[in-house]
Amino acid sequence: MKLTHKLALASALALIAAGAAHAEPFRMIVTDLEPPLVPNSIIDFAVAGGYFTEEGVELELVRVEQTPSALAAIQAGAGEMANISVDGLLQLVANGADDLRAVLTPNKALPYQIIGKEEIASLADIAGHSFGVGRVGSLDYSLSMNVLSTNGVDTNAVEVVALGQPAVRAQALSAGQVDATTVSLGIWLSLPDRTGLHIITNVDDFYAAAPVVNKVNIVTLETLENRQAEVDGITRAIIRASRDVAENSQLWVDFMTTARPDVSADTLEQLAAAFTTSWSVNGGLSADELNFTANWAYQTEEFQGVREVTLAEWVDFGPIDRALETLGTSDISDAVTR
Repeated sequence: MKLTHKLALASALALIAAGAAHAEPFRMIVTDLEPPLVPNSIIDFAVAGGYFTEEGVELELVRVEQTPSALAAIQAGAGEMANISVDGLLQLVANGADDLRAVLTPNKALPYQIIGKEEIASLADIAGHSFGVGRVGSLDYSLSMNVLSTNGVDTNAVEVVALGQPAVRAQALSAGQVDATTVSLGIWLSLPDRTGLHIITNVDDFYAAAPVVNKVNIVTLETLENRQAEVDGITRAIIRASRDVAENSQLWVDFMTTARPDVSADTLEQLAAAFTTSWSVNGGLSADELNFTANWAYQTEEFQGVREVTLAEWVDFGPIDRALETLGTSDISDAVTR
């Protein structure tokens, strides 16, 4: 075979290989075994609605149970993107994993709220009362104390009672064993009898007082370099889907009615109403909130002695910024800071 023929054949094979690689599905590892009752369900909504396909991405969801499994999967090459907890990412980066970057978040915050007895009209009234937490040092404890102190409450005047899981805390409140506690919106709605109880601080106000980003979608630097078009397409798809449900919550209710027939329509409608400003209509990553999150994390027990990392070591705003250049910035919510 002549050299020119060999070169032509090699070039053709390279083009075929490149096309085959591009045709491979883009795998996103998620830690929900079914569409969850939080804004993270926008991923499943976008799959069902064809948003990823419209952006030219063949997306495959890989479902695992928890962040450690998702991190293990992406590091083993079992996926190109993973939805994981921020604290898990920070721990990895601090311990030498320098090839992981957060590029967006479909669901930045846990839908936490403070609930309590009707006699406690506002946060200021919590001083002198008992407050149920998972345990001292737990996520709900740390966030709740932050919310209370930010609102001028002397946390030393609050009787902290360790009770365990959210459902147990809610039941203890119903039984009059504590005066207030922090639970997710879903737990609140699941209480069979809310007589004598009310929401003291709602989801939006809780996050405003403690803007801790809970989960982010990460990729490796290799994926960011070699499959940037798909990372950008996924980012645009999630932003577009988030804006659609933020503007018309019934879209999400209709989808979840089919996806989660175990949940009542009334519950879904209440959740949708509460999530109005929780969708990542601008990609979910704000430098101010991410810096607050990292600073908060390093004040917790789990990060004692852990090396502090800079924002550039674990975040890349590139995919969101490119998406917003195309889609524009939404003023619904989800502030953009750099």
